[in-house]
Amino acid sequence: MQWHTEDVETVFEEVDSSAAGLDPAEAARRLDEHGPNEIHTEEARGPLRVFVAQFRSALIWVLIAAAALSLLVGHAVDAVLIGIILLANGVFGFVQEYRAEQSLEALRELAAPEVVVRRGGEQRTVPATELVPGDVLVLGEGDVVPADARVVEAHSIEVDEAALTGESVPVSKSTGTLPAETPLAERSNTVYRGTSVTRGRAEAVVVGTGMETEMGAIATELLTAEETQTPLQRSLDALGRRLGVGVIVLAAIVIPVLVYGGTSWVQAGLTGVSLAVAAIPEGLPAIVTLTLALGVRKMADENALVRTLPAVEALGAVEVVCTDKTGTLTEGEMRVQAGWVYDETVALGDGSAESSSDTDPASDGGEVPDTAAPVDAAETRDRVGLLLEIGALCNDATTEDGDPTERALVAAAADHGIDVEALRNGRERVDEVPFSSERRRMATVHDDVVYVKGAPGVVLERSSRVLTDDGPVELDEATRERIKEQVDSFADDALRVLGFAYKERGDDGDTEENLVFVGLQGLMDPPRREVRDAIADTHRAGIDVKMITGDNAVTAGAVAREVGIESDVLTGSEVAELSDAELQERVEEIDVFARAEPVHKVRILKALQASGYSVAMTGDGVNDAPALKNADVGIAMGVRGTDVAKQASDIVLLDDNYATIRTAISRGRKIFDNVWKFVAYLLSANAAEVALVFIASLFGYLVLPAVQLLWINLLTDGLPALALGTDPAGDVMDREPRSRDAGIIDRDMLTFIGGAGVTVTAVMLGLLVYVLDGAASVTPYAMTMVFTGFVVFEFLKLYVVRWARDTPLVSNRWLALAVATSLALHLSVLYTPLSGYFGTVPLGVGDWGILGAALLIGVGPMLGVGWLVKRHTGHHTDDAGDADEADLSPEAAG
Repeated sequence: MQWHTEDVETVFEEVDSSAAGLDPAEAARRLDEHGPNEIHTEEARGPLRVFVAQFRSALIWVLIAAAALSLLVGHAVDAVLIGIILLANGVFGFVQEYRAEQSLEALRELAAPEVVVRRGGEQRTVPATELVPGDVLVLGEGDVVPADARVVEAHSIEVDEAALTGESVPVSKSTGTLPAETPLAERSNTVYRGTSVTRGRAEAVVVGTGMETEMGAIATELLTAEETQTPLQRSLDALGRRLGVGVIVLAAIVIPVLVYGGTSWVQAGLTGVSLAVAAIPEGLPAIVTLTLALGVRKMADENALVRTLPAVEALGAVEVVCTDKTGTLTEGEMRVQAGWVYDETVALGDGSAESSSDTDPASDGGEVPDTAAPVDAAETRDRVGLLLEIGALCNDATTEDGDPTERALVAAAADHGIDVEALRNGRERVDEVPFSSERRRMATVHDDVVYVKGAPGVVLERSSRVLTDDGPVELDEATRERIKEQVDSFADDALRVLGFAYKERGDDGDTEENLVFVGLQGLMDPPRREVRDAIADTHRAGIDVKMITGDNAVTAGAVAREVGIESDVLTGSEVAELSDAELQERVEEIDVFARAEPVHKVRILKALQASGYSVAMTGDGVNDAPALKNADVGIAMGVRGTDVAKQASDIVLLDDNYATIRTAISRGRKIFDNVWKFVAYLLSANAAEVALVFIASLFGYLVLPAVQLLWINLLTDGLPALALGTDPAGDVMDREPRSRDAGIIDRDMLTFIGGAGVTVTAVMLGLLVYVLDGAASVTPYAMTMVFTGFVVFEFLKLYVVRWARDTPLVSNRWLALAVATSLALHLSVLYTPLSGYFGTVPLGVGDWGILGAALLIGVGPMLGVGWLVKRHTGHHTDDAGDADEADLSPEAAG
């Protein structure tokens, strides 16, 4: 039933209850029928399940097979090395993910432990879990609403529903009926589980408990949400499957070819298995994990707390950011922005009181009457001072506590030099008429002066005069119309408008009649100053930004324009009327969604994903949790965010600032660049090893024995590849985002692997032919030359792959140290007793000269390959900026 459409009597009839509440025996019967007022949860993952989950990747299984093969052919050291890498990778992932999502548990904690109800005509306190439909709740200021309930009696009650609906200010509640199409955020006669009472009191009859509440519906969404893989996870899984098939085919081809060429079955089998192991970049999972971990640490320093490692890279792949408004694009706190006193609009948002006459053509107000005296700036400031004083005196809040709107009025007075505490002490309140949703105004009496604030129309209706610089004058119809026009003008700018008036208590009429209208104050939750530039940077990176909020369409549109999002506004009710196909078309062109409920957010998200976009979703409320869970990257607010939102997310913003998302996207793209570089580096090396050994074997030469192949892998997969993970990367925010379905092995990487692999293979084969000088078999000297040339060429290729991805060449001191260390390790197998184990001989100065010449021959083609990749990776330009703009990275800034 749509409870908001029914009157109180009908609601009581439907739930078979009354204003006296249920009989205790009937309540007990209903508890057995409906069950406890709890949110159901799924079984939490235990430590063992979390640990085992770290080994589900196809690449991990290929590495396990490689370790088994190494043991089979007697390479125990290699098997142990791979095992250590796998274990370290699993332990690190386990530590990161053991704090598994417990969103549903957090939902349960939102309910108050105990609640006051009326049963059998008496008030009593019962556990919230024992509430049943038909119970009559007694709610007061500070209470958490324990179930969904229809309001049956209201006394100036306001409820903070931000966690559920996204509404940025408390909502007044009343008892009247509402149309069926009224959206959730506007159902002023219903209160919902998990929201909190900020003012007043009420009684409400429970109409839904447990999973039958709006919170329960969100819990159901979370239960049915599917776990999604990040682009990197999908890419690595695909890579693992291809490598698994590839190494089997490789071994099946190479072993018979070597035997046919005269190699023994034992040596051929050993070489085949070694090639298979060499073709697998066993260090890749550990290097990816380390790179992501470094990114996690850096992002934490930049106010982004990462809950799951893959989310670091996934954020760099997003094509659309769906962001909440309140607290993310805005300050998250109501502030007075503008004021109006006869006949002046005044800027109040920055602590100044700059006025502009309504006679100015640029002004929003009407014309000043010909009879009006010239406006004096000092007089204007005096009237503004009175306007601010009324806001501070007719007020129950302080700058820290109380209703958000009233706090903003106090803060505005303080910002403009008024000592609010001294003002209140000097003008003691002797009487008051409190605010109520029916009266829509509040009045206080101080030293025989009445101060009134409230809805502009209500205050204006009770005013007979208006305060001018010459004092109070009669409030004629023309002036009333100009004031109404000014109210509309403020409202069009998304300002919440209040009217202010006063009167001497001895004046004729009722306390709140015959008032002197002083002016207006317009309030809003203002956009953060840095957000406009951050959104411009996001647009420059080819990423679309869509604002989805629970606020009304006027507010949403105005804030969107302020921060640089130009779009029509689509409301949640309009979203509900669209089919999935129609919505998929509309989300392409609409960037602002207002009055969005949880189901609308999820539909918008899924429509974008159905169109192939990788989507990051931000949020802070319980209502955001299903969308956060279903998004490619869920981003929760750390300051304003509920536990539910945080635990349903991948990343938590510690400062609730959209600008941090911009920085995190940049960081994610840099991390992907680093992963791309060492995957390209490792796979091109492995491809060259396999090609060199295979081609040489066709001519009867065994050029790189198993021990040398594994040593090359150890050097290339080791320190240099790890150091690539610390690269600062280049300017990544001038590129279009990569496709959601694009794997890490993209066209650029295939170009690099193929081009670099062919270059290294050709140069090393040429070197082999030169040093063999017609010999029938490979000599230790020839083997050493090719072995060493291959290693040195790999070190050169490190800098080529970095240049191809726009990375400053001398920006990574760790890489220089890694190359120097690896080169020293290689020299140790040439000039120490280790040479006997590796089958190498010492090289002389002339030999190094030959190697230098070979490298010079290969440098040109290698740079050509890098240039092809660099050209395709090049920066885009658009209206938001061009490729020559400065890097946004912290490295560039520092």
